[in-house]
Amino acid sequence: MSIYDQHLDRNEANHAPLTPLSFIERAAEVYPERLAIVHGDLRQTWRETYARCRRLASSLRRAGIGRNDTVAAMLPNVPPMVEAHFGVPMAGAVLNALNTRLDPETVAFMLDHGEARAVIVDPEFTPVMARALALRQSTAPLLVIEAADALHGPAARPLGGTPYEDFLAAGDAQFAWELPGDEWDAIALNYTSGTTGNPKGVVYHHRGAAINAISNILEWDMPKHSVYLWTLPMFHCNGWCFPWTVAARAGVNVCLRRVEAQAIFDAIRDHGVTHYCGAPIVQSLLVNAPPGMKQGVPAGVKAMVAGAAPPAARIEGMEQMGFDQTHVYGLTEVYGPATVCARHAAWDALDIGERARLNARQGVRYHLQRSARVLDPQTMQPVPRDGQTMGEVMFRGNIAMKGYLKNPKATDEAFAGGWFHSGDLAVVEPDGYVRIKDRSKDIIISGGENISSIEVEDVLYRHPAVMVAAVVARPDPKWGETPCAYIELRSGFQVSTDEIIAHCRAQLAGFKVPKTVIFCDIPKTSTGKVQKFELRKRTGHDGQ
Repeated sequence: MSIYDQHLDRNEANHAPLTPLSFIERAAEVYPERLAIVHGDLRQTWRETYARCRRLASSLRRAGIGRNDTVAAMLPNVPPMVEAHFGVPMAGAVLNALNTRLDPETVAFMLDHGEARAVIVDPEFTPVMARALALRQSTAPLLVIEAADALHGPAARPLGGTPYEDFLAAGDAQFAWELPGDEWDAIALNYTSGTTGNPKGVVYHHRGAAINAISNILEWDMPKHSVYLWTLPMFHCNGWCFPWTVAARAGVNVCLRRVEAQAIFDAIRDHGVTHYCGAPIVQSLLVNAPPGMKQGVPAGVKAMVAGAAPPAARIEGMEQMGFDQTHVYGLTEVYGPATVCARHAAWDALDIGERARLNARQGVRYHLQRSARVLDPQTMQPVPRDGQTMGEVMFRGNIAMKGYLKNPKATDEAFAGGWFHSGDLAVVEPDGYVRIKDRSKDIIISGGENISSIEVEDVLYRHPAVMVAAVVARPDPKWGETPCAYIELRSGFQVSTDEIIAHCRAQLAGFKVPKTVIFCDIPKTSTGKVQKFELRKRTGHDGQ
């Protein structure tokens, strides 16, 4: 035994599990009267926010919800969503932030699969939730908590649940929440389509949430009391862990129900926004806004962007507005962004085309991610730094999920060889920066949303006129990518584009519906397999 192991044991005095819950506790202790949340006329301090989170935790406990129970939330970027990121895990429970754009069938599946004990619903989404509740297969009781929002108005179809404010009022503002028993305990559940049409439940742990929240600060050099605008949905990877990041900096959460250019520019001017995150569509929205809308917007606003690589025109447009853009890359399974295109001062002297090329790369690992590599998936060896040899982007470290809920096979496959396999193909350039060459073949990323082509194809195959269906990504100036459906009809059948779109719209969330439908003979291999690479070429992708 080493001398450093003798009588030097871990104990309560020298070790505590990492958790982002400690961030709000400190913010409320050190900066109790600093502004924490802005929403419409609401101005809420960190003292008030911490008390409300403790009330939420207390009431959940009194309702019999505790350790490892799932609490779902179908909320836009409003104060209850910020509070749920703390109050739910303070009760020992696991937060499942539901994508507000999903159809009732998918929501019902998630409530059942995640074994939700409670759900918090915004009035805008009560119609979808009502249908989802009716479609549930589980007979287990589900506590429904209905949030209100003056900026939306009352629910058109109330669910008959407990009002959110009444639920909080019954709780204890001094509730003595406890640290997780282990930092490996689950803190959040996020569903992703992955590479199949079946949603997979990605489980986050307290350690990863805390570490990625801190990494966000380091990558952005984020100062105390930053003013953060919620353009990124909090249902996306728990807002890339930024609810916890903002608390760590005792910053300001500026809530935003809808992502609209006027609302964003108004918020930046009115509240002194310093930081925001979003998919490329958000940046395009701002760059292409009328000049008058941009007047009075201060320079220096920092934007963190993930998704399709930013083109030169958008980088130039952001620079003209005085915005500072940081390109990041990641997946739900790695808590959102886990690599960053760390900029170098020397790049500033280069022309816009070269700056765009350099800034568009996926870059290098986040500060507190152990490793992000491009490996040959067969040999598990790093590819050479030649900018030509392709491999798969893989991650290893604390910023990686626990695994997929109730799916050991998918979990084992994802972690094969001791690395998380992203499914994205990339090269490594001579300076060590990663550049993705092709996304996972069957995933379409539209406006920051993952769409499984298999799921869309399954719906198309349900139409009696469809013999063969293949869905690929088609470049789109607004959304980055949209679904493009190639259809080979059965002999003797005729069907219009509008009929196909209507058929899909009846069974899919709106953003998953193909924006383009092409009727043709679909290219196949000698064994009958669809040659999607040929279809990608037709839609404007390189087809590799």
